Amino acid sequence: MIIIKGGTLVCPDGLRVGDVALEGDKIVRIAASIEAGDGDEVADAAGCWVFPGFIDAHTHMQCWTGIDWTADSFETGTRAAACGGTTTIVDYATADRGVTMPDALAEWHKRADGTCTSNYAFHMAIAEWNERNHEDLAAMRAGGVSSFKTYFAYDHLRLDDAETLEVLEALKPFGGTLCVHCENGTLVDALQKRVYEAGIHGPEGHPLSRPAECEAEAVSRLLYLAHLAGDARVNVVHLSTKLGLEAIRAAKARGQKNIFIETCPQYLLLDDTCFTRRGEEGLEGLEFVMSPPPRKPSDRSALRQALLDGEIDTIATDHCSFNLHGQKDRGVDDFRAVPNGGAGVEHRPALIATTFEGQLGPTELCRLMSENPARVFGMWPRKGCLAEGSDADVCVWDPSVEWTISAKTQHQNVDHTPYEGFVCHGRARLTYVNGVLAARDGEPTGATPGTYVPR
Repeated sequence: MIIIKGGTLVCPDGLRVGDVALEGDKIVRIAASIEAGDGDEVADAAGCWVFPGFIDAHTHMQCWTGIDWTADSFETGTRAAACGGTTTIVDYATADRGVTMPDALAEWHKRADGTCTSNYAFHMAIAEWNERNHEDLAAMRAGGVSSFKTYFAYDHLRLDDAETLEVLEALKPFGGTLCVHCENGTLVDALQKRVYEAGIHGPEGHPLSRPAECEAEAVSRLLYLAHLAGDARVNVVHLSTKLGLEAIRAAKARGQKNIFIETCPQYLLLDDTCFTRRGEEGLEGLEFVMSPPPRKPSDRSALRQALLDGEIDTIATDHCSFNLHGQKDRGVDDFRAVPNGGAGVEHRPALIATTFEGQLGPTELCRLMSENPARVFGMWPRKGCLAEGSDADVCVWDPSVEWTISAKTQHQNVDHTPYEGFVCHGRARLTYVNGVLAARDGEPTGATPGTYVPR
């Protein structure tokens, strides 16, 4: 057995000081004190918080986005995740137009199986809706996929409203969750052209072409469609605006159920002034081209307060990494050509614990980054729960460590980080995945114990 001794345990019913025993891939005992026997390994957790492993329910690893391949493979991305304390990711497999969902799922398994440090599950993104995809929902359920994604933006991915309604209706009988990228793609296409033709070609044109209204309109539209489908389960991904938040509040005030809200560190820490940064090479603003973009300070403040008030269910990353040199810099003279996406899978727990220090304690951090993702996406209580019988995914977090985020020392396979120079308070001391030590003090051990998580 592995015995984690003397930490503050973040359990479903609150905090307690005690020990946790891991055997095989399960938590086998939690008690005030567990005596080590011959052959047992003891890990000192004094002064640390002991969390169920964190879950990042929104990543894009080893993915073709229509412009380029992401910089992180499943191997590098899950290794970075474990270094930060994340023991499970839920990645977006994508059935592009002309590709069946079973074929897409098989391709994502081919990319991930046998390479991962953290565990991995899959959502299935649908770029077209037809009778074949409808029929293949049963195969997806048999393959452990219970959540799906559609888009209101990106011409090669988006569905129209009638198709989106049909997807919601098809998922409702088995309680499937639809994650939706909420931006009005028609407006974005037109505004990109308008902004560029006005002579704004640099990265500052990106947020101008995707105003808050584009998100809020799409959020509102999604929620009305979900209501038409009998209050089908929907997850609003990467919420970034106060207007979008107000649309969700309005739907809930009407009594609508089964609405879940995700936001990301970039919308809680950054604002649109980042696009005017130039840096030594004049390229820094390109780092922040992601969709949706970081917003106004007022949006950031509204989301932070909503998080503290319990209105937001989960914090994910939308990790979709591209190198600045050789990828993002292709759009130095045309923001429309910059691959959209940012890196964050490694740093999410430290960023949130630090920026909300004194406002969110270990129980709240667990709820947002472990418990709620497991509940929303069908993994509770196997994951997201520090309890006997749950999976042996554990993060021992040392809140006393101070360190600085840097691209030079990160494990994400990308040449920059949006959080360069951010001073963090707290770090994952030990990360166990399926009972195997995967990372220590932010460095990988070399183990690859991650396995597929059917849901």
